[in-house]
Amino acid sequence: MNVQATPAFEPTDSEALRVRTLFISDIHLGTRGSQADKLLEFLRDYDADLIYLVGDIVDGWQLKSGWYWPQSHNDVVQKLLRKARKGARVIYVPGNHDEFMRDFYGTHFGGIEVVEKTIHLSADGRRYLIIHGDLFDVVIRHARWLALLGNHAYDLAILLNTYFNMARRLLRLPYWSLSRWIKLKVKNAVNFIGEFERTLSDEARRHHVEGVICGHIHHAVIRELDGLIYVNCGDWVESCTAVVKHFDGRLEIIHWANQPSHPAARVRSAEPGLAMSGTNEQSAAGASQ
Repeated sequence: MNVQATPAFEPTDSEALRVRTLFISDIHLGTRGSQADKLLEFLRDYDADLIYLVGDIVDGWQLKSGWYWPQSHNDVVQKLLRKARKGARVIYVPGNHDEFMRDFYGTHFGGIEVVEKTIHLSADGRRYLIIHGDLFDVVIRHARWLALLGNHAYDLAILLNTYFNMARRLLRLPYWSLSRWIKLKVKNAVNFIGEFERTLSDEARRHHVEGVICGHIHHAVIRELDGLIYVNCGDWVESCTAVVKHFDGRLEIIHWANQPSHPAARVRSAEPGLAMSGTNEQSAAGASQ
């Protein structure tokens, strides 16, 4: 296992909140549903020594059927490359929508490392498996055509969500994800989420680690499952969420769409029972047990 210490760097924006680690997944650049402008705000307001991109960063599925790449999507890529140039360690774990990146495991793009999976090491001795999670989705593995069909239905839900929130903004109401509400009201979707969480937790146990950090299902959560910590980063299509690890060891989900305007006002408590001590975060890229 090749263990490297996290590099330290000074943020260029004095207003930015410094955190130890950022975990971001499911940006889906290249789709009309990607809220890249909100992610840019988040990346301007948060700096970290270590950044994990936990899959579905670029949506290759959508780009194959029609090119859509506005300036804000390019700005997100440039922002991440700039953070890498300025000293942040950026580790990219591809997902199913950016599976074309899986041909480049072990390589670097502008300082961004591409790996199949990695083990995140915390100074308190806890280890977390970092993986997108699609390989444990039976629909993706065994019925790709059904996954593509579901993707089109999901795109329609996101389109409805966009117009729904345009109306809410006109009424001066905060952002609220209609598409996420619909998904969580469907019994089969709720059952799928629960099964996905259990399957990923089992995979973490197989690697003899204490937790798993993933993406894929666009459902941000930090919870303990039978003594193992399950973390899902959420997405930047429906809910605009990311996971941060603070210098005092707390894991926290940031719900960016509903954050106050000034970064100093954004520090909240982590979920009960999930505070962890230590400041020296490390990663063993591509490690497996």
